Amino acid sequence: MTVRPLESEPAGTPAAPRPHSGGGLGLVGAVTIAWRAIIGTPLRSMLTALGVIIGVAAVIALTAIGAGSTAGVTKNLEALGTNLLTVGSVRGNFGGGSLVRGGPRQTITLKDAEAIAALDSARIAGVAPTSQSSVQAKAGSLNTQATVIGTWPAYQTVRNSPLASGSYFTDEDVKGRKRVAVIGYQVAQDVFGTSDPLGQKLRLGNVTFTVVGTLPDKGASGFGNPNAQVLIPLSTFQQRFSNTRSNGQPTVSSVYVQARTAADLTPLQDELTSLLETRHKITDSSNDDFQIQNQADALSSLSSVTTTLTLLVGAIAGISLLVGGIGIMNIMLVSVTERTREIGVRKALGAKPRDILTQFLVEAFVLSVGGGVIGLALGVAAAYAGTLAGITPVFSPVTVGIAFLFSAFVGIFFGYYPAAQAAKLDPVDSLRYE
Repeated sequence: MTVRPLESEPAGTPAAPRPHSGGGLGLVGAVTIAWRAIIGTPLRSMLTALGVIIGVAAVIALTAIGAGSTAGVTKNLEALGTNLLTVGSVRGNFGGGSLVRGGPRQTITLKDAEAIAALDSARIAGVAPTSQSSVQAKAGSLNTQATVIGTWPAYQTVRNSPLASGSYFTDEDVKGRKRVAVIGYQVAQDVFGTSDPLGQKLRLGNVTFTVVGTLPDKGASGFGNPNAQVLIPLSTFQQRFSNTRSNGQPTVSSVYVQARTAADLTPLQDELTSLLETRHKITDSSNDDFQIQNQADALSSLSSVTTTLTLLVGAIAGISLLVGGIGIMNIMLVSVTERTREIGVRKALGAKPRDILTQFLVEAFVLSVGGGVIGLALGVAAAYAGTLAGITPVFSPVTVGIAFLFSAFVGIFFGYYPAAQAAKLDPVDSLRYE
């Protein structure tokens, strides 16, 4: 029996090719199918990527804030003076090198400071002994609490404390015990308001001083606020505010010694140690009644501690990425179960196991990378929110890159098992799956 073709299909006309919806789609097709599956269930997709979002955001924000805190503290330390050694008394009673709690014991004298200043060393750029006390500063009906610091003129360069106006007191002022003062920004604002303080009288406790200079706003507050300082000649301070002595000699709180270069810090520290042990008649260094703090060592220790803490919190935040990866794997396994019939249809239409593997692997990858992008944006926003606490974040391209690449790796690593399970499904059993 001969079957005649329909009029709309003349004999000999080849049939039009059927769209190949289930065979090998290539990478673009796999991404398209994965994207449709993701946007088809937006809430579930967002919850799936939530672990990755939180992990990447935490890593970016915490490392940026940690690095910003380190940079801020380092900048503040360097603003107090560069290449600095601080000679101070060890507080407490001594015995066998051990420190036993006791009352304050001032052991650094003015003579010690003068000996350091007279030291024939090419490594010394400046010496500034200091003593300080908290007093009430008054002018007219206005007053404020201030920290009075007695020191030498070299304080200006040794402690990196330039003037906003006026001048520092001089060596002649120190020798003559003159009652002249250089006042901090907050003291000037609180006591003199908008008027020019230069040449005006300022009462510190019960002693009247003449203001000869002002310091700029150093943007600080709270304990040790440099804006609340008043600098006066050390000799005047010792005569008017302090009667602390050691072995009959007036003492100082500390002696700041500026080295010419950072390389001079350690050898200069050794020189000062030898000088003071000789002056204090100490033969065993474990019984030293003084301590010398090296700014370079302090910065190094600070950097080491903050780096360790930053790595620690970064590692803790990285755990969120692993948890997020496990979440992706669980949801992808559920997705494979829900789409078993779809997998069966695709295989029946010619899709190979590698096509199914690629489809689900790309879906997990897109989820993870999408979560990484959102987490990156949230992390940057959270880090900049730290500026409200006075911390300027410092972003490391390496850290950002590692966090993003790790999020992509999480998608591939944890998405492979569900994708492999999908690729192994038997097409006949898949089509019969309910």
